[in-house]
Amino acid sequence: MSDLVDVTLKVNGSEVSHRVPARTTLADFLRQTLELTGTHTGCEMGVCGACLVLLDGTVVHSCLTFAVQASGSAVETVEGLTERAVIADLQDAFHQRNSLQCGFCTPGMLMTAYSLLSQPGVPSREEIRDALSGNYCRCTGYEAIVDAIETTARNRAEGRDAPAHEEVEA
Repeated sequence: MSDLVDVTLKVNGSEVSHRVPARTTLADFLRQTLELTGTHTGCEMGVCGACLVLLDGTVVHSCLTFAVQASGSAVETVEGLTERAVIADLQDAFHQRNSLQCGFCTPGMLMTAYSLLSQPGVPSREEIRDALSGNYCRCTGYEAIVDAIETTARNRAEGRDAPAHEEVEA
């Protein structure tokens, strides 16, 4: 009996199908099979947030999700958000505020921030910190990251630098 399973899902709007070992995590599938290396694997225990992706619009730890569990779903990675330019203003704010140093945690931070900023209203600094509580950064501390997200939220609320918001087909 083979331990290979068929996995078919949409990744960043494109349908992909592969046969992979049953225990392949979604993070490993994205990185090794699809070569989408923006999704990082850090702790591999769902603690550090480096592996965050959107699974049917919900932020999930791809290191804790088997690829086969995502079969039939839509996955969006930081590469997909970047290609759609929906986080261009957020990326600019991270750059301007020097919110990234080694950059290892940045894709996970951007996924969390994207999810938070997709909610109505302007989050408070406390709400931003709470949202980031599942993301670890060992370089910057969090002040600059919170500043960047807050700036982006305020600019979007004022209609400045708002990215085109489009949905990815499920």
